[in-house]
Amino acid sequence: MTDHRLSNRSAQALPAGVAAPRYDRASVTPGIVHLGVGAFHRAHQAAYVDECLAAGETGWGITGVSLRSADTRDALAPQDGLYTLAVRDSGGETLDVVGAIGRLLVAPEDPAAVLAALTDPRTRIVTLTITEKAYLRAAGGGLDATHPDIVHDLANPQRPKTAHGFLTEALARRLAAGTPPFTVLCCDNLPANGATLHRLLIEFATLRDAGAGSRDDAAIAGHIAGQVAFPSSMVDRIVPATTDADRARISGELGVEDAWPVMTEPFRQWVIEDNFPTGRPAWEKFGVTMVGDVAPFEDMKLRLLNGAHSAIAYLGLLRNHATVDRAFADPAIRQFVDALWAEAIPTLPDDAGLDTSAYTAELTERFSNTALAHRTAQIANDGSQKLPQRIIASAIESLEAGTEFVHLTLVVAAWIAACAARGKTLPEGHFTDPLDTSLTALLSQQLPANETVTAVFDLTGFARDHAERLTLIELVAVHLVHLRRDGTTLAFAALGIE
Repeated sequence: MTDHRLSNRSAQALPAGVAAPRYDRASVTPGIVHLGVGAFHRAHQAAYVDECLAAGETGWGITGVSLRSADTRDALAPQDGLYTLAVRDSGGETLDVVGAIGRLLVAPEDPAAVLAALTDPRTRIVTLTITEKAYLRAAGGGLDATHPDIVHDLANPQRPKTAHGFLTEALARRLAAGTPPFTVLCCDNLPANGATLHRLLIEFATLRDAGAGSRDDAAIAGHIAGQVAFPSSMVDRIVPATTDADRARISGELGVEDAWPVMTEPFRQWVIEDNFPTGRPAWEKFGVTMVGDVAPFEDMKLRLLNGAHSAIAYLGLLRNHATVDRAFADPAIRQFVDALWAEAIPTLPDDAGLDTSAYTAELTERFSNTALAHRTAQIANDGSQKLPQRIIASAIESLEAGTEFVHLTLVVAAWIAACAARGKTLPEGHFTDPLDTSLTALLSQQLPANETVTAVFDLTGFARDHAERLTLIELVAVHLVHLRRDGTTLAFAALGIE
């Protein structure tokens, strides 16, 4: 270890304007295992835990697990797990070195080490930010039992690849050892994320039980169903991808190299269902909202922030805007987002104490943050997984309520048009989707708009089995005709937007 790299040693001599960990990291013991230790986790959950550690709650250190890539481990292990959190707005930047992550594991390299961390009696909470697609759901929302990784984990429970396999095997081992189960806290943008993960894990464990035969660990599904807590949560903080320019600038400010700092905005929000049988950090002391029901907050975030983000991304890409702030400064997109919010807000519960006016005002300020450079292409990824919660759900509720809407369906059409534009007006692979192989083959046929949208809905499962599915298809197809004929100019003009 040298002083040229951020580390426990070099952190003791950082410039006065940089906040270093305010606690003895050697006294911290692991209490949380986090699956999916990417930039969002390091800007959000780890930052909250860091404050708890600084307040003396030293039993909640984080063991970070990458389920796929070794990149985060390779960047942070030489830094003793330390990294810089750069909080940026149009007025400037503050730097905080975060020390909450004590150990980093890479699951494909050493699944046994991950299982050992999960079965450690000190581990009382497992958090996840693995992105929507890693939950391996089929089009109908249930577990995709045919996915190769699921098939592998069912056949090889001792060497899992998926979050489902790791959680189920660890819970089975804890049960066999008489160790209380950990609480599973999902922090991904899934509807009712705790309940959704609970259901998926029960489905996985049921399949595992069915194939267990006479194994001693049979019937783990019942244990997961009845004894393991899966509180829901809602998370919110914008975290753009870190660039080489960011790394160079931050390292210059620190006076030592930080291989993987994290960029973020001042705003952060975490709403958690308070259900932790084996204890939790005192998150509420640091701004976390502990509630009995997360659903209203979750829906507001998904439909107003995430829904608007998707709209800004796809329409912004079609109008050649590389970042959110530039797209949001486009008068037509700005007007569109206001109208989108006006359609989505009535789908939210009016008896949950939600202040949608204050929330959208806050979003307006966040989307206008010129310091973040949040790339539209980054937000555009995985649309087939994200649009059902962000857009389709609002559209269906509007249809059921008999309220008029036209802006929600343009977002779906813009996603289809943006996918089709890759390799043409947009660079090849500019953003990605789990269904890219099928989408590319479908869109290359250049079918009439209605046939294209119908085939996309069949492929993605959008509004599957819903009575108003054909109505949604027709509404999306009208927008797609406009986008194909004269881009966003005609699509906006049809909505009265100039």
